[in-house]
Amino acid sequence: MNINSRLFDRIRIGPSEAEAVVDGDVPRCDHPGCARTGEFRAPKGRGREGQFFRFCMEHVKEYNASYNYFSGMDDAALAAYQKQEEIGHRPTWKLGVNSKAARMAQKGRVANGQAGPDTSDAFNLFGARRAQHAARQEPRVGVVAMKALETLGLDDSADSAAIKARYKELVKRFHPDANGGDRSREGTLQDILKAYQQLKSVGMV
Repeated sequence: MNINSRLFDRIRIGPSEAEAVVDGDVPRCDHPGCARTGEFRAPKGRGREGQFFRFCMEHVKEYNASYNYFSGMDDAALAAYQKQEEIGHRPTWKLGVNSKAARMAQKGRVANGQAGPDTSDAFNLFGARRAQHAARQEPRVGVVAMKALETLGLDDSADSAAIKARYKELVKRFHPDANGGDRSREGTLQDILKAYQQLKSVGMV
């Protein structure tokens, strides 16, 4: 048998996992006395966040089975940690104390058209916006009431007296008794009655 043959190299059985020795550029298992490769990371613990041990499969299992991040912390320390966990362990300030928060609050006032005393408004942009808000009037009546007024042939400027007068006029016009018993316009009359009741329900009559 030619032991230098390439075929012999392909079928040659490599060392078992227990016998595997670390190559030069592969990290070694951090467990004392272990010569296997440290393929698996394990956290070093509290106070050393972002740092890891390198273990082989056998020793990473042992380490994980006994790992406790809170080991050595008393009840008070655990309660303080839980409280900080609610905010992701980030610093917090009262509104207005931190300069960044104050700037954000100022931006909010500007966005709402309330320019602060330290805001320059050379082109009167914020004043124009406030004027637009003032000029924009809310509709006097809702959508339902507006449709009811349109059914009666009125606009939103109509007062109670005008609505009543218009209602009486239309009822007399479309009632069958006023049309010789003709019921062909009963649908229109029903719409008028319904519109009047809607206006009454919203307090416009």
